[in-house]
Amino acid sequence: MSVKVKNVSKYYGQQAALNNVSFEVNAGEVVGLLGPNGAGKSTMMKIITCFIPPSKGDVEVCGYDIYEQSLNVRQKVGYLPENNPLYYDMYIKEYLYFIAQIHNIGKKNINNKIKEIIDITGLNSEINKKIGFLSKGYKQRVGLAQSMIHNPDVLILDEPTVGLDPNQITDIRSLIRKIGKEKTVILSTHIMQEVEAVCDRAIIIDKGHIVADDTTENLSQLTDANFIIKIEFENEVDISFFKMIKGILKINNEKNKIYTLVCDKKHDIRAEIFKMSVQKGYTILSLQKEEQSLEKVFQNLTSKN
Repeated sequence: MSVKVKNVSKYYGQQAALNNVSFEVNAGEVVGLLGPNGAGKSTMMKIITCFIPPSKGDVEVCGYDIYEQSLNVRQKVGYLPENNPLYYDMYIKEYLYFIAQIHNIGKKNINNKIKEIIDITGLNSEINKKIGFLSKGYKQRVGLAQSMIHNPDVLILDEPTVGLDPNQITDIRSLIRKIGKEKTVILSTHIMQEVEAVCDRAIIIDKGHIVADDTTENLSQLTDANFIIKIEFENEVDISFFKMIKGILKINNEKNKIYTLVCDKKHDIRAEIFKMSVQKGYTILSLQKEEQSLEKVFQNLTSKN
């Protein structure tokens, strides 16, 4: 188990930023910590990284306790805060050398380690620039590089794509997916597309409480909305054909031979459509159930709380 959070609460005065939160993250998982602004995501990440203590509860990282073995936890964790703290007057290599020394990386290995992390994060083209002259996207890459220079087992990323343009977001997402093949990654965000693009699993948190924890695929089924089936036939079909099938609430004929069906969630009618099509001699070219977006699930869960 890489990260184990048990009954964690955090109070600022009388206000609870986290209230009895528990979850576990296994080695090799990429997990999105998803929630609206002020939900408690950053507080949770600061606790896991030993930046702040919880008011109560227990946290273990790679088997180390955050209270008794905080130094061991810090050695196992790489952290990219939301406000990426960089020294703008330093050159990239200079900065990474400085961070490597903080992590006590030996002099024999330090240059190879810096070269390796520069290759991984794609900083080669900007290597001769001071950090202050880099674009925001490349500054985020430097932030990722510093969080990984000591080869941590767990990577904590707080809003890693905030403020980036679409091309930079795509680059950083690709980089996170690559990193996630080898490390445990916890990614905090309030952007649904972020989780869908890079995460295997999402923990949705709202007002300090976990309101959902599942794979992104399973979470997409939590919405109370109806589901949609899109079907294409080889030849045009009489609309009365669909009225014979229980569970269809609305029929739209988008184009000749292509139909969109709004269906009652209680009835999965795909098998029935197929059977009846065979009986009628209709040839189906495609039949697809459209998944509900994670954004819709997020809105439903957080608005209820």
